[in-house]
Amino acid sequence: MFNNSSKIMFFGILMLGTMISISSNSWLGAWMGLEINLLAFIPLMSDNKLMSTEASLKYFLTQTLASSVLLFAMILFLLNSNSNSNYFMEMMIFSSLLLKMGAAPFHFWFPNVMEGLSWMNSLILMTWQKIAPLMLISYIIFKPLIIMSIIFSSLIGALGGLNQTSLRKLMAYSSINHLSWMLTAMYSNNLLWMTYFLFYSFLTFSMIYMFNMFKTSHINQLISLIFHSKIMKFFLFFNLLSMGGLPPFLGFFPKWIVIQSLTMNNQLFLLTFMVLMALITLYFYMRLCYSAFMLNYYEINWLMSSIYSSLNMSIFMICSFFSSFGLFFISSLYFLL
Repeated sequence: MFNNSSKIMFFGILMLGTMISISSNSWLGAWMGLEINLLAFIPLMSDNKLMSTEASLKYFLTQTLASSVLLFAMILFLLNSNSNSNYFMEMMIFSSLLLKMGAAPFHFWFPNVMEGLSWMNSLILMTWQKIAPLMLISYIIFKPLIIMSIIFSSLIGALGGLNQTSLRKLMAYSSINHLSWMLTAMYSNNLLWMTYFLFYSFLTFSMIYMFNMFKTSHINQLISLIFHSKIMKFFLFFNLLSMGGLPPFLGFFPKWIVIQSLTMNNQLFLLTFMVLMALITLYFYMRLCYSAFMLNYYEINWLMSSIYSSLNMSIFMICSFFSSFGLFFISSLYFLL
């Protein structure tokens, strides 16, 4: 990704835009930070390929619409001080921020844009680009719309991934489902959603690093991928199960703390619905693992020893180890402290 100095410059501006948004004390400053972030991400997306150009155009148009609505709502907020109009303006600001991060019911652009991006740009879109909208949403929690977004994101993230063969779209729908858990955590307290976001970012990084290293884009490539190490093959699918939130793995921990918070707040209907939807997302991860482990296919191993660099393999194995067995360490630390 960083094959020239301009990419490093744009990545620095991208980070700066997010920092301006989350540290701003006015909506106008937050809007300015979001715009700087958007205009720095567009050159990073464009790789002189047809798909990436189309994806960058879709992303630009969608983000421009969201920014226009946000700016319009801010201007109305300054002009009017009536309580009824404030309710409407809060809803507009909240909707524009949901559109910016791709949460349902404003998710329509997210899987299509993901499909045209490289894996490293997909990682930025799924993790860093969500920080500023999530932080701004935590400042203005609009209760009717956040409940609706939680339910829709959970439902669409689960059902949307069932028919997908593209790994990018699979990760996109998984990200939408994880957003519902983050919004639920935000509904309880800020520390909870930040914790969830950190775990989600780590798991997403470990998955996308692996996809990028093996240059895989579709499910059938992953199933018939030639592995020169059986341990690495196990770790790869442990990562998938961890991303789905299966209990022995690290991915279960952030879901666990959100489930505990919902139980303490007596929100049992929402909890039951989200756990059921999380089981559906786990199903399409299990489908990949089942196909790779239970079905017979030929493996040609003798040409694979020198394809991947030792550094890449080391990073992948370290991330996979923590993704697979991190829950044991975190649980031990929790009981010790």
